[in-house]
Amino acid sequence: MKLNTRICAGVLFLSMLVLTTDPTTPVVAAAMQQAEAVPLPTAKPVIVEWVYRIQYGHHDEWWRIFKKYQIAILERQKQLGYVKEYTVFAPSLHTSEDSRWDYRIILVRVSEDPPPGQSESDIARQLFPDQEAFAREENRRWELTRNHWDLPIHVVKAGAAE
Repeated sequence: MKLNTRICAGVLFLSMLVLTTDPTTPVVAAAMQQAEAVPLPTAKPVIVEWVYRIQYGHHDEWWRIFKKYQIAILERQKQLGYVKEYTVFAPSLHTSEDSRWDYRIILVRVSEDPPPGQSESDIARQLFPDQEAFAREENRRWELTRNHWDLPIHVVKAGAAE
């Protein structure tokens, strides 16, 4: 009699296990759907501004290299979800030499640090198997860059008491 009780208890346990883990069971399916609907906590987006001043007479060459490599990397990071968006700006008029800039790129990233495999260098290795050519052309781009800075920035809520 004790053996039958243990067998019945085992069968009951296995039945409950199947019912509570089988995604086709209505109760489990509803619980899974509800769990998927609950938003997971996300990191605060990070906004960064890249600013470049280019050597006179080399804007086209610099932009060709930047587009070939940096824009391709940003696009891939966007596809993977690390970069939410980016915008490239160029001035419409000229300014004084001390405040001159040629390109500003505003990036919105989902977090400070990239997920594994999504850093700029990881993506560059994935997209550009000829790393010698990549390094050579990127070095040329930096030769043409007269000044550059990366600046983390944030949105200021005007008029809101904080």
